[in-house]
Amino acid sequence: MKPDSLSKYKPFPEVDLPDRQWPDRQLTKAPVWCSVDLRDGNQALAIPMSVEEKLEMFHMLVGIGFKQIEVGFPSASDTEFAFMRRLVEEDLVPDDVQIQVLVQAREHLIRRTFEALEGSKNAIVHLYNSTSPLQRRITFREASKEEIKAIAVDGTTLVKSLVPTVPDTKIAFQYSPESFSDTELEYSLEICEAVMDIWQPTAEDPIILNLPATVEWFTPNIHADQIEWFDRHLSRRDQVLISLHTHNDRGTGTAATELGLLAGADRVEGTLFGNGERTGNLDIVTVALNMNSHGIPTGLDFSDLPQIRQVYERTTRMTVPERQPYGGELVFTAFSGSHQDAIKKGMDLQKPGAPAGQRWAVPYLTIDPQDIGRTYEAIIRINSQSGKGGVAYILDREHGLDLPKAMHPEAGQHINQIADQLGKELTSTEIRDAFFQAFVNRHDPLELKRYELVHHNDSPGNVTCNAVVERGGETHELTGEGNGPINAFVQALETKGWKNFSLTDYRSHAIGRGSATDSAAYVQLQSDANGGLYWGCGIDPSIEMAGLRALVSAVNRLST
Repeated sequence: MKPDSLSKYKPFPEVDLPDRQWPDRQLTKAPVWCSVDLRDGNQALAIPMSVEEKLEMFHMLVGIGFKQIEVGFPSASDTEFAFMRRLVEEDLVPDDVQIQVLVQAREHLIRRTFEALEGSKNAIVHLYNSTSPLQRRITFREASKEEIKAIAVDGTTLVKSLVPTVPDTKIAFQYSPESFSDTELEYSLEICEAVMDIWQPTAEDPIILNLPATVEWFTPNIHADQIEWFDRHLSRRDQVLISLHTHNDRGTGTAATELGLLAGADRVEGTLFGNGERTGNLDIVTVALNMNSHGIPTGLDFSDLPQIRQVYERTTRMTVPERQPYGGELVFTAFSGSHQDAIKKGMDLQKPGAPAGQRWAVPYLTIDPQDIGRTYEAIIRINSQSGKGGVAYILDREHGLDLPKAMHPEAGQHINQIADQLGKELTSTEIRDAFFQAFVNRHDPLELKRYELVHHNDSPGNVTCNAVVERGGETHELTGEGNGPINAFVQALETKGWKNFSLTDYRSHAIGRGSATDSAAYVQLQSDANGGLYWGCGIDPSIEMAGLRALVSAVNRLST
């Protein structure tokens, strides 16, 4: 940001709370969790989930252990309404799960929401309206505080009057002063108290007051101050569940939530992996597993996080970033050799059969990856000290070449020698180029110029190859017969007296996906002269030609 643009911005005012208590508290228990994946997360998707995708997500959320799930905004669209009715009519909601429905404080939307609720067992009606000065001035065109409060009060009154219309449904009520994060605290409290006066909660049937950081305007400590101020000034505190709903505009949604819980909140709304508008909602996976890492039970089961991530990515069409805490592809990966060594030594001490209650203590790893269905995977940056597996890993991950395990030592030694000669770490591109130069589609001294395969109808399985090759500057025509393209070509080489090897291994695979991909093949030969093993690789759109090019590459490596 240019210095002259800073005049547009100003610090957010501090909360008058000189005797704040949250800094001296510790988290000792989990909050009530509410997933908003099917609503707040869904509305942020370029392609919202279909009813079937929402059903798959819903069943997964129930399986994880969520007891409160915001299933949608049934008055907003036919899809949302249809999903709600499907849950009800097919009796898909377990008795111990509350489904939460969101609705603006507008009469026709509230009435439509109660139509969607008919026949449900246990529901939370989540009413909201915006309250901040910015929203009052811009969205509501200079609406007064009394006018905004009246929207909340009238909406709550209507909700309460409609409860008897769904006699089979146990209704809980939640109110959100949306944009709480930049609303005057005294005014937020005034509106919430007015809503409570209408709803008349009890300690046995409390109201949920959700205090959303709809936009994360400030540092997490100020958010905690706001929550503690509200907690301490609220009347009838025993009749209220204070709920948090943080966003991640400043990248500190997790910290804001954890400090908000220290400040007195009882409940947390969020999504899996932080899906949501702009930079996203709170990532409940992160907060829950942070608690688990301190031995706090949460009631949520993330023991198979890779499977949860798979369903999430399929239904939302979003991708979990590689560095996303706990769920990212690389979060249990060390590139540094010293980190790898320390982790390996720590893992060695965590022996199978260790006594129950043994404390997890491995450098650099806050939890045991196996507890969430992951493994520790060391990835080696490639230099002269790197291991053989590191080269293979880079070729696989970065370039789609899945080398046979038996080929790893030969390829790794070759690349490491280059790194040693250059005295530096090799980039992924340099590793690929060095591998190609040494192993792939080599054509000196033998080059395959043309190859034709003839199938014999009278002898299934046998083929004849007619090939033209160049060797030592001379062109030769070869013919051979065998039980496949490679075997026929080996026989053709033998007719010329050029076969001085045994073929000991052959592998192949597609590179990438789709019909327009190349094929990669790997051939290992054993020298008749010295017993040495030599690998070659061939890449070609044709799987047959890839195998032949791999064979020729291996022959050329054996000959030089």
